[in-house]
Amino acid sequence: MLLKKPSSAAPRLAKRLPARTPAWHAVAMALLVAWPLGLSAASTSDLGLPPSSSSLALPSLGDAAAQTLSPMAERRLGDRIMRSILPDPDVIDDPLILEYVNQSWQALLTSARQRGDLSADIDSTHAWRPFLVRERSVNAFALPGGYIGVHLGLLAMTTTPDELASVLAHELSHVTQRHIARMISEQSRESWISIASMILGALAVSRAPAAAQALMTGGQAIAIQGQLNFSRDMEREADRVGFGVLNDAGFAPAGMAQMFEHLQQASRLTDDNSYPYLRTHPLTTERIGEARSRMGTNGFLPPAVDHSDAREMLVAQHALMSARSRVLMDPRSVSLMPLLNATVPKGASALEAVALHYTSAVAAQRLNDRGQVAASLKQARVAAAGLPKAQHAAVERILALEEADTLVDARQAVQAAAVLSNAVAQGQGAVLLDARPELLMNARIALNMPDARDNREAWQDAATRLQTQVSVHPEDATSWGLLAALWRNLGQPLRAVRAEAEATAALGDLPGAIDRIEGGSKNVRHASAADAIELSVMQSRLRVWRRQQRDDLVEDGAR
Repeated sequence: MLLKKPSSAAPRLAKRLPARTPAWHAVAMALLVAWPLGLSAASTSDLGLPPSSSSLALPSLGDAAAQTLSPMAERRLGDRIMRSILPDPDVIDDPLILEYVNQSWQALLTSARQRGDLSADIDSTHAWRPFLVRERSVNAFALPGGYIGVHLGLLAMTTTPDELASVLAHELSHVTQRHIARMISEQSRESWISIASMILGALAVSRAPAAAQALMTGGQAIAIQGQLNFSRDMEREADRVGFGVLNDAGFAPAGMAQMFEHLQQASRLTDDNSYPYLRTHPLTTERIGEARSRMGTNGFLPPAVDHSDAREMLVAQHALMSARSRVLMDPRSVSLMPLLNATVPKGASALEAVALHYTSAVAAQRLNDRGQVAASLKQARVAAAGLPKAQHAAVERILALEEADTLVDARQAVQAAAVLSNAVAQGQGAVLLDARPELLMNARIALNMPDARDNREAWQDAATRLQTQVSVHPEDATSWGLLAALWRNLGQPLRAVRAEAEATAALGDLPGAIDRIEGGSKNVRHASAADAIELSVMQSRLRVWRRQQRDDLVEDGAR
């Protein structure tokens, strides 16, 4: 059975912001925080926007939806922002971490639907898609259209799945309660540039803080930052609705109060811009108290311990994904070296020991120290022997994928396939054959197999499975990129071109996707029946992307 790095398979083509970007673009690029959830209507002239009419005023929470962006307009705005930020190298696709975040996100979405927090028009139009930002700062932010950005620093500092879920529930509630739409009116459609610029600026700061700081120009930057915060009423509403969503999704309701308290305590110890979430979502004693009071008298008691298999697996998964985030949030060797030699403190639990050794293994892989990877994984498996049965299965899956990942990087695809085959043979859900991390690993192994006799069968199996994945998740650029390589190896150049174009479009580069389709179509001389079908699909996609390009140009010209 065949089950690197995903980013290597799909091209990441940078996409420039329009040349007509206003002068305040440079200032926005220097902001030290990502745009958390919208621009308020106040002081729009500070951002270079046209003078506003009274209809730009922020509606009260009970105002009619007619005063806000329509759900479809909000989705288009969100798509436009995402196409601008997706090419940034710090917007990453780590299959395991993204799977974990999406697992919690989907549980919260289901809860919101069952509670009636999601109207049919919003539910059907929005993307509801989380994405990861390689940043060590503690932050998360919602964008128009249901896109949720999660900094790896947030995952690294949370201690329970409930704390992470509480942040996601809060951000989800900002979207479902139309807070974003109420803060961006139809008259300020061009704000997609400012929003994208702020996010890109925040990512640029982590790579070149001195240069970004040089762009700061006193009062202008302060004025723009003043636009970033939700009103207190909106924050309270997101707390209240988010708490209900969190609780009904099956997470511990204490997670929200615990997260608030951890953030507040941590921020008191350092003021080095590591906690932008606190600047965009200011915490008060009142808000923390309200989070506790919503649980009634139980809010001030130790939470009940849930020992169900599902809960045990979730706790183990969170511990290891938090550890993985701690490594990936800062890829510099100076940050990775201290993580290599894990020292398990006296009295640490078996899961804490596993997480420490896993941290060492992931850091060693990034430093290309395969010997240390093997040693750390061996120690992690020894510690895992003391875990409950459900946790052991979840941990073994993650360790097996890490071992296979290291072997593929070392061009040892046969050994990597054996690792995953052995994990499957162990049963108990140690490896999930149809899960996205395994699908991507399977494709990477197939593409690196040395024995030509078995290659074609392995390529075809991996391509078939990935084709199913992209049919359900057409936004999956990594899967499209791997699929393109598989189709090339299988001698199907048209399908490879189409997959490359889809990967390029999924990364926000519509011109690049159009160029690939046009170039690939011109090279066809004698189309077979299968090629004719593929050409028809390609032309259909070409029309969609060209229409989107025209819509973008119309919106840009209307500014």
